[in-house]
Amino acid sequence: MTSVAVLPPTVHLVDGSLYVFRAWHSMPDEFLDADGHPVNAVHGYTRFLCDLLERAKPEHIAVAFDASLTSSFRNAIYPPYKANRELPPPDLERQFVQCRAITEALGIHLMIDHSFEADDLIGSTVWNLRALGWRSVIVSADKDFGQLLGEHDEQWDYARGLRWGPAGVHDKLGVHPHQVADYLALCGDSVDNIPGVPGVGAKTAAALLSHFSSLDILLERIDEVPFLRLRGAASCASKLRQHAAQAHLYRRLTRIALDAPGASTPEMLQRRYNGHERLEQLTEQLGFGAFTRSRLRALLG
Repeated sequence: MTSVAVLPPTVHLVDGSLYVFRAWHSMPDEFLDADGHPVNAVHGYTRFLCDLLERAKPEHIAVAFDASLTSSFRNAIYPPYKANRELPPPDLERQFVQCRAITEALGIHLMIDHSFEADDLIGSTVWNLRALGWRSVIVSADKDFGQLLGEHDEQWDYARGLRWGPAGVHDKLGVHPHQVADYLALCGDSVDNIPGVPGVGAKTAAALLSHFSSLDILLERIDEVPFLRLRGAASCASKLRQHAAQAHLYRRLTRIALDAPGASTPEMLQRRYNGHERLEQLTEQLGFGAFTRSRLRALLG
């Protein structure tokens, strides 16, 4: 007889801001709330959340949101961090508040903090619950989350229907989960306005980490870099010497914090089913149609 591996209990952790932004950009602006304000992002996000809850049926789940583009600890140590992004317009800011309200009305644990980003809240929760024997499914397309994946964890790009574990991180980036922060520090991350070391692209960063295993060891052994079978190896070594301090700084930005105020116990993430009155108020205010209302009511039982 072949034995079937039994997975640890599962918690789903959702990168909420990502799905609000996607809805904002993809949904037509014809949806208005009772006060005449646009709610296209709320409608799109709510459909996504209904789909996720109906499909995965998670009993333990949290949605994490970014409080601001400018208030995290990363902005304090590197002011250009995410400075390439436009601040959300007032209509979208209002909808973020409404999306958070819908999340809570559906009995889902909400995580948000002004000093830490959604990534950090999710990362700290993964770390806390792993110690208690739980696995995490991180619902996001963001490559940064690869650094969090342990043996039983998964990342789920919901929109594309793709799921992967630790081995999938290496397939995508050419590095292992514990090397992702170092990799991004070396090659940069244009999405977050992190420049990386000049002249070190994604393939070079992966090759360097394959040889040296970590940024710290690489910088300790820069003298070996010119002798690697790597195009432009001598120039690469020179750039690494010149920008070693910046590489260390960038890793402080790319490494997901594990000491943020995320959830510390599975009980905090258990779905609650007592938000009927609040949900009814929101469906009326937000102008949801009959189909969406029936889905929401069914999800609260």
